[in-house]
Order: sequence, then structure tokens, then C-alpha cells
Amino acid sequence: MSDLIWDRPEPPSRPALAPLSRERIVRAAIALADEHGLEAVSLRKVAAALDAGPMRLYGYLATKQELLDLLVDAVYAEIRPVGDDWQSLLRSHARQLRAAARRHEWLADLLGGRPQLGPNAMASGEAVLAGLAELDLDAVMPVMAAVTAYVTGAVRREIAELRAERSTGMDERQWQAATGPYLRRIFASGRFPALEKVVRDAVHLTADETFELGLDYVIDGIAARNVRR
Repeated sequence: MSDLIWDRPEPPSRPALAPLSRERIVRAAIALADEHGLEAVSLRKVAAALDAGPMRLYGYLATKQELLDLLVDAVYAEIRPVGDDWQSLLRSHARQLRAAARRHEWLADLLGGRPQLGPNAMASGEAVLAGLAELDLDAVMPVMAAVTAYVTGAVRREIAELRAERSTGMDERQWQAATGPYLRRIFASGRFPALEKVVRDAVHLTADETFELGLDYVIDGIAARNVRR
């Protein structure tokens, strides 16, 4: 039997002033992370939020990493992609993953790396992979990885911008006004003509428009590779 948290049963319940379960622990940890960020999530702080001693939590999980794994898997319960074909299914997956990361900003810091093995993550992955059955089998995982990598990069950039707004107190329009004189001086030097043309003449898209256009590029590129069986 493996030592993964998904394989370990919870300890038997017992009378206590503050009954515990992995579900209650995860809900408390998500509430902390949503309000204060991942830095606020520790076994000690979660135990305090549950009015329990930190040592009691070790009956339910062994490390903080296991707690983070449980948090990510809980969010994957919110991601259930649907679609009539492989392209619409991938779009649904991408949009739902982005929406979940916008609801839980800390998720952006935990995306990527090794595959998530929790039941909700695997159910979400199964829904996508089942819808990709019409693709060449060897293309399925690279296609999934390409779309997930795009979403991960996009949401990390968006979250970083939101955090910058909060830390500086300036929204995008205010930041542009503050940096405008500097950019005009730099562009006047003639050293960055391509950058100047893009900044001055290109259409400035919203975050939603930028995400959707980038997703179009990714999925259209995949389709152009003729990855179907």
C-alpha cells in the first residue's frame, strides 16, 4: 500500500470539543488562503481556525505539502469541462481552470509540476481525456499539456497584475499614466521602434479578450497539426 494521502483512511472519529475531518481541515485552509494567501496556511494556523491543537491535525495529514495537495484537489471539484467536440472541451477546461484560479488566487502558485493525483483532479482529467478520444493517442497528453501550460502562464500573469495593483494602489490606467512620461522619453531615443509601434498603435485588449485570443491561437495551432486519428 502506498503512503499517498489519497490511500490513507482518516482516523476514527472520537468525541471532542472541535470534531475534525479532512474536509473541515481543507475548508478552513481554503478560507485562510483565499483571504490572506498561501503564506497564511500552516498546520498551526489551520488548527487555530478550527479551535484545535496542531498535533490533532497530524492524525489526518502528515505534512504541509499534503495539505496543499488537498487544497488543490478541492478546487478541482469546481472544474468539470464539457463540450460537443475536442476543441470545445479544451476551451471549457481552459476557461474553468482560469475561473477557478481567479476565485482562488493562490491556485496560480500551485499549478504545474507533477500531475495531481487526487480524486477530483483525476475526475476532471478523465472528463477531458475521454473527450479527446478522437485524437491520435500519442497526441492526447501533449495537447492537454499545451493547453494547461497556456492557462497556467496566463493566470499567473493575471494574478501577478492583480497583486501589483493591490500593492501599489494603482490600477492599470493609473499605472499607464504614471509611466507614460518615462516611456515617451525612452521612445524618443529611437532605440525601440518595434516596441513603440506596438504600444502606440496596437489594439489594447482586456484580460478576458487577451486570454480568449491566446486560447484561439493555441487550439487553432493544435488543429493545424492534424492530430486527429
